[in-house]
Amino acid sequence: MIRLLWLALATLFLMAQPARADELRPGYLEFTQKTASDWTLIWKAPMRGGVTPATQPILPKGCIAKGDPQRQMGEMALISTFNIACTGTVAGQTIGLSNFTAAQTDVLVRVAPLGRPVQALRLTASEPTVEIAAKPDAWQVARTYFVIGVEHIVFGYDHLLFVVSLVLLLAGFRTIAIAVTAFTVAHSITLIGTTLGLLGLPQRPVEAIIALSIVFLAVEIVKKKEGEPRLSERVPWVVAFLFGLLHGFGFAGALKEIGLPESDVPTALLTFNLGVEAGQLLIVAATLALLWGLHNQRPAWMRPAIRFCSYGIGATASMWLLQRVLL
Repeated sequence: MIRLLWLALATLFLMAQPARADELRPGYLEFTQKTASDWTLIWKAPMRGGVTPATQPILPKGCIAKGDPQRQMGEMALISTFNIACTGTVAGQTIGLSNFTAAQTDVLVRVAPLGRPVQALRLTASEPTVEIAAKPDAWQVARTYFVIGVEHIVFGYDHLLFVVSLVLLLAGFRTIAIAVTAFTVAHSITLIGTTLGLLGLPQRPVEAIIALSIVFLAVEIVKKKEGEPRLSERVPWVVAFLFGLLHGFGFAGALKEIGLPESDVPTALLTFNLGVEAGQLLIVAATLALLWGLHNQRPAWMRPAIRFCSYGIGATASMWLLQRVLL
């Protein structure tokens, strides 16, 4: 039991792979009806995640592409726009991607028929096609973007390590709760502001500073001394708030890559942010549970274990920082 607790705490940083700090690079497939028989299909293929040129849209039965698609390069994605002609209804038919079974990313699907509710669906390597419902669930968009938000904080390792570092640095549930709340408020401000076009920063410097924020917290943990509180311990909510503003720009960049359904921006934005918060709470709870278990079983191991993790976190974040500055 003791060894399992030790290993679980240690893997909080070992699971972070420097070359894949932020895993949220999904594709986007939008199928929009223009007239009774004409549709537009937009296929946004991410440059990462195992999607290849052979990965192409699978159209519903009775639909065919009219001519060659228009292609353009977006940020980290190739965007193809198809004009589609369909005979009959697409309800009950399937839409998806071919040669997608080896992909390491998900694809969001948005189906917008005339005069009917928009459908938000997901494709995965295990389920590369989905059925277009005749009567879609009104909560599809909310549910889809909520799950994406949870996945971004849990599998976006740079944001995950920042939250873990806050918990390792601070003592007392109240102090941690205040710092995490400040982080939440701050990144919500910049996430919403950037998504709505009110704020903006270049993505590469933002990603570099996010890595630097993790290095800063790792150094603070290592240099922490009893009776000599450091800056981040004296005013943790200020530090968390300032870095949270930068992390919000990172969340906004990821959401920009996914794409927001034009008619459902408020719903998608709100539920994505709620998903991020839910994932964040999971991380805080899991880290506190591991620390609590270790403290109860082997209190003498607490400080060495935290230092061990902080060195690993700092080294990982330093590698990310160098990659984001030099590459």
